[in-house]
Amino acid sequence: MLRRTGLIGTLIGLLACLLWVPGAAVATTPAARAVPAAADRGECAALAPGASAAAERAIAAACAQVAAGVWYTWGGGHGPQPGPTYGQVDPSDPASEHDPERLGFDCSGLVRYAYAQATGSDLLNGVASAQYYTHRAAERFTAAQGLAPLLPGDLLVWGTSQKLQHIAIYLGAGRMVEARQSGTRLMVSDVRLTGSYYGAVRVDTGPVQGHVFRTWGTGVWTKDRPSTAAARVYAFPGPTTIRVQCQKHAEPVTSDGYTNDAWSYLPDYRAWVTNIYIQGPAWLESVPTCTF
Repeated sequence: MLRRTGLIGTLIGLLACLLWVPGAAVATTPAARAVPAAADRGECAALAPGASAAAERAIAAACAQVAAGVWYTWGGGHGPQPGPTYGQVDPSDPASEHDPERLGFDCSGLVRYAYAQATGSDLLNGVASAQYYTHRAAERFTAAQGLAPLLPGDLLVWGTSQKLQHIAIYLGAGRMVEARQSGTRLMVSDVRLTGSYYGAVRVDTGPVQGHVFRTWGTGVWTKDRPSTAAARVYAFPGPTTIRVQCQKHAEPVTSDGYTNDAWSYLPDYRAWVTNIYIQGPAWLESVPTCTF
């Protein structure tokens, strides 16, 4: 049942040379120009072509922190402004005992900082789930699609739809830059496609497209169908900016003193939410009626 609950620079790494240099004794096919076969496996840079300029800048910002030897620290990077902060002790991880003494980032703090440096705007302020479900998504990819459709700068996530636990920045060539865990420094790693790998999202740093609204309340669940009995998909931890594709009349819901039978489909979550928890009128203005 839907409910509300209380809860809670400098670039030092080298960029990979992705363009053919006239006169160089290399093959001139696109495949041959993609990534040098002898690339350093520890290199932190965009390791494949195709990334947007903003994505390349985000990678450069993250890689500069790797080269500087910045620590992972639990909760790091979530201050009022993007940037490293001192962390907290994670009660579930004994290795985090020194995190309050270490200036650094956790996984989502690093992603937030990298894209803020790239764009000059705090686009991805939030934890891993909020970053994956961003209304600024240009495209999404499932775990089953693997790495083939991904470009450098895409964000990889691990966990479940209800709880995404880790996020990293794809570099290309099967590599990523991440703030992995307490007791380690920021690092370049092989992408881990086994276990809880969930998928990826490509961030659109331009103007947001679609019908954008804001939710209210905390712990508000989205559903896989417009019904309170439907399976839960994801709970908004607090007021959240969302993109609405369409709306329809379905099961009436009574909650927090309101009754409404309107539900909105949220393409970034592939889920529905009752309009009760969307700021605005009971039937959202300018949003079309769903035909499915």
